[in-house]
Amino acid sequence: MNTFNIFQNAYNYIRPVLDVGVLTLVLYKAYEVFVKTNGMHLIKAGIMLAVAYAAAVILDLSALLWLLNIVAPSLLVGFAIVFQPELRKVFLKLGQGEWFAFGHRSRHTYVDSVLIAAETLSNQRRGMLAVFVRHTGLKDIIETGQRLNADLSSSLLVTIFGHDTPMHDGAVIIQGGKVLAAGCFLPLSEQYDIKKTFGTRHRAALGVSEETDALVLVVSEESGAISLAYDSKLYYDLTMEQLTKTLESQLEITPDDITQEDDSHENQAVL
Repeated sequence: MNTFNIFQNAYNYIRPVLDVGVLTLVLYKAYEVFVKTNGMHLIKAGIMLAVAYAAAVILDLSALLWLLNIVAPSLLVGFAIVFQPELRKVFLKLGQGEWFAFGHRSRHTYVDSVLIAAETLSNQRRGMLAVFVRHTGLKDIIETGQRLNADLSSSLLVTIFGHDTPMHDGAVIIQGGKVLAAGCFLPLSEQYDIKKTFGTRHRAALGVSEETDALVLVVSEESGAISLAYDSKLYYDLTMEQLTKTLESQLEITPDDITQEDDSHENQAVL
């Protein structure tokens, strides 16, 4: 038996395990995408149609089977129209996937500045909306506001949101230690089960997290609660410890990457 036959026989034993492993990985990743985009409605609708068709075949319901066969093309078109928002979010998330991403990931060192500003504004009962760009570009959203491309600092954020400036009602877009733009308008959430107590800022934060992979920090003007929105979910009224941990995790920050703010002049400015 030559070497090729040995490898072929070994592969024949390994192939079923490899086949099941790859299929499991694909199904798990698909499940993650559907959960993050609220695409479970698609699965439920598909299951209902499959059950109806199976029942028609098993019970020999010729009239129902005839009807399903005739309207099947129309059902597919209607399915795509009705669930267009969910399908769009699914493909957006697939496009954002990092299954085959290699290389060094960017490091963030500006969490402290944002959290200092958020805590200051929370104590003052001033609202804040900060969008952290991750992998999906936000060019369309940036174009709705005022471009700044300014160095990020807590004093800059407090200035924007702590006073009734033309930009305080919108969102700031943050990337790479820079405030790219301010006063930006975000898409509102399409979810129908949002708490009525949530204002426009929370709906906007949830909305952009449904369409992109951005992470959004929100400070409530009414309650002072600081929340985070990402992956189509809103995590309301988090503690500073929870905020720091989540931001470091979601923005891929390691302890060595975090820089402390030592500028006493800036610290005095935000107090």
